[in-house]
Amino acid sequence: MTPVSPPQHRGHGLSLKRQLLLWLLLPQLVLFLVGGALAYRIALKYAEKAIDQSLTQLVRSLARQVKPIGSGLLIDFPRAAQDIIEQDPADRVSYMVSSPPGSFLLGNGKLPDPPGELLQPTREALLYNARVDGKPMRVALLEVDYGDAGSPQRLRVQVAKSLAVQQRLTTELIADMLAPLLLLAMVLSVLVYGGISRGLQPLTRLQAQLGDRRNRVLSDLSPIEMTQAPQEVHALAGAVNHLLTAVRRSLGQEKRFLNDAAHQLRTPLAGLISQTELALAEHDPQALRERLGKVLAGAQRSAHLVHQLLSLARNEVEIKLQPLDVASLAREVARDWTPRALKAGIDLGYEGVDCLMLAGESFLLREALNNLIDNALMYAGSGSEVTLSVQLQGDQAVLEVADKGPGLSPQDLPHVFERFWRASDVPGGCGLGLAIVAEIAQRHGGQARVLAALPQGLRVQLCLPVDHADNQRV
Repeated sequence: MTPVSPPQHRGHGLSLKRQLLLWLLLPQLVLFLVGGALAYRIALKYAEKAIDQSLTQLVRSLARQVKPIGSGLLIDFPRAAQDIIEQDPADRVSYMVSSPPGSFLLGNGKLPDPPGELLQPTREALLYNARVDGKPMRVALLEVDYGDAGSPQRLRVQVAKSLAVQQRLTTELIADMLAPLLLLAMVLSVLVYGGISRGLQPLTRLQAQLGDRRNRVLSDLSPIEMTQAPQEVHALAGAVNHLLTAVRRSLGQEKRFLNDAAHQLRTPLAGLISQTELALAEHDPQALRERLGKVLAGAQRSAHLVHQLLSLARNEVEIKLQPLDVASLAREVARDWTPRALKAGIDLGYEGVDCLMLAGESFLLREALNNLIDNALMYAGSGSEVTLSVQLQGDQAVLEVADKGPGLSPQDLPHVFERFWRASDVPGGCGLGLAIVAEIAQRHGGQARVLAALPQGLRVQLCLPVDHADNQRV
């Protein structure tokens, strides 16, 4: 059977390049169409204005050729002038002379009267649209008075011109206007396309760099370099670099955790196996009981080690800090450890403020205090004292666990927060408790420190930042 590769999931949306082209060229097309429509209206208006001026001149010229003689009219309109007016079939011009208005005398008797609302007594030429033989025409009308005072007469002169010339003029104007604009639009489109392609080249290089890192070992995720790119791509590259840094840190923490776990579990597991083999070969009940006691102690030590390793790994994940009363938390932890302290013959107590607010994660801070008290109870010795205190010192909350045990030498103090470092051979420890405390302090923006107690003993402190505004509201 031929193996079938899993389907690749592809996005259904447009690419960034196509979206940019769409949002840049589509408005350009809309503006071009709107500009064309407006140009057509403007060209039509100017063509109509040119025709109106021509018709006005024609109707006045024709009116001047009609001369009143007594009570009659002399129309001095030679045939040559009439041929000139009507010589262009495409630009048809018709005229009509009537007196009284509407009574045909000369020209084309089919020219219609103007609409009633337009027919007003005036000495200026009247312009209106009409249809002659089914064709749209522009008509100019001029009425002239003649005759004597006893018998006044009125003459109407009309000149009509086909609107075909208006359409032709408009088309020519539009062509002259839009042809350069269309050429400019094409040049602009090419420039926009080239600009987008050039502007997206940093993203292509970023994709190439990410593809190159995909084939590398995960632990070798070097930062992306985008020195010659726009600021937005720098921000994107910076975000990717932060992600790569987080991945490297996470992989490093995982590798370190696995190495620590493998290294530290190897010895107790080997001891468990050897003690179990000896117990299986033992026939004496008392000796078998001793072997099983050693197996139990080894299992308990392994369980404690696993718990500490898991706590260390848990501390390295992202945490969310919330307002927390650390004094109340410390008192709860002290109460929880009181039964074990009484059993060990140690006096465990709390000293400090009643309420102290800070931004923290209660589970991790509880884990840190548990480790400090566990260490103090383990090494202080029976009859000693262990004190858990919470104080406000300046801008810091100081959580301290002090004991009156044997303490540490000045040479050992710098090593107490190192992983798997132990200053004592007392069974039960694994050298991770104080390392976990230091990690938790750093995750809260603070620090852990160790001091020698006088006259003897040890003081371990968590110094965490405090917001005074939160404490003033309490």
